[in-house]
Amino acid sequence: MSKLQQPAFSQLWPPRPARGALPQSRGLDPSRCTPRVLPLRHNILVKTFFLSLAAVAVLSAQPPRIDDIEFYGLHKLSEQKLLHTLHVKVGDTLPPSKGDLEDELAQMPGVVLAHVEAVCCDQGKSTLFIGIEEKGAPHLAFRSPPAGSAVLPEDVTKTYHKFLEAVRDAAHRGSTAEDLTNGHSLMADPDARELQYQFANFAEAHLPQVRQVLRDSDDAEQRAIAATIIGYAPNKKEVVNDLASALQDPDEAVRANALRSLNAIAVLARLQPTLGIHVPPTWIVEMLNSIVLSDRMRASDVLVTLTDQGDAATLDQIRDRALDGVVEMAQWKILRYALPPFILAGRLAGMNEQEIQKAFAGGDRQAVVGLALASKSKKKPEMGPANKIE
Repeated sequence: MSKLQQPAFSQLWPPRPARGALPQSRGLDPSRCTPRVLPLRHNILVKTFFLSLAAVAVLSAQPPRIDDIEFYGLHKLSEQKLLHTLHVKVGDTLPPSKGDLEDELAQMPGVVLAHVEAVCCDQGKSTLFIGIEEKGAPHLAFRSPPAGSAVLPEDVTKTYHKFLEAVRDAAHRGSTAEDLTNGHSLMADPDARELQYQFANFAEAHLPQVRQVLRDSDDAEQRAIAATIIGYAPNKKEVVNDLASALQDPDEAVRANALRSLNAIAVLARLQPTLGIHVPPTWIVEMLNSIVLSDRMRASDVLVTLTDQGDAATLDQIRDRALDGVVEMAQWKILRYALPPFILAGRLAGMNEQEIQKAFAGGDRQAVVGLALASKSKKKPEMGPANKIE
């Protein structure tokens, strides 16, 4: 399968606290960025790493300016009204506090929740993503934070931190590829890969402890680390339910790591169906309605893997529960963020992979979106030439 690697894309406002997973800041720190690289078609053999595991320094003397603004979750409210309330526009300096922006949005009539994320860098440009949950829209209710005292051994936590550093260093060198065919990530970078082998050894020897931390620890960092390490357990079938449960964790870093682990397991399930591994798509589909950008993007990645062979049942769930979310993301101007939902939109429209790739490369996204929307009135659109984009 061919793939097109894209330039690094980075997050300027890290998500809320999970100390071992990402550097945290309520406001803007231009020195902290997390690249995201996506191929034109997701390659299940050697897939480009979703590098939000680590922060990569970006030297910038001036505060970033807003080059693009993307919205999601809007059905009744207008983009213009939101921007007027925030007093922001393309060309402005990025505001110092995402929390203040979210508070302003949450006070607007018709808004239940808001989430703002600033990301860079597409040819030096930064983008403001604004997610809105309107009244009456699908609502994701995550469970309450656990209150247990379980923790991982200190040396395991230190190993995870070393892994984050290794990933960051690998990104500086341009070594971002990973192999998912074993059901867990093994990076091409030798330093990072050696630390991943240690995750596998610990998961094999201490799986009950990892499970307890993931389920019960009151420390979000510990749960996030456990969500990564449990994916290295030798029997992937045994840990799918643990990871599926972690998708309802109140901390977005825990959910992100759980989705990464599930995506790798889904690759193994695809390659070795005799193992009988089933990654349940239901809650992953619901995450396409989340106001948290990372929930949507990482859920899209997993669903691209799950529908790689045209899983009709999963596509039907997406069509029934999250079609609007898919098509709005598929139209984003930032191509590497639009790509996974665009692939899903093409599959919902009944297109084959070559047709999807041709439409994306040719910029014919509106036609694909139209076919995807039209598919809701049809049970199962025909695959291939019948829905070909000329």
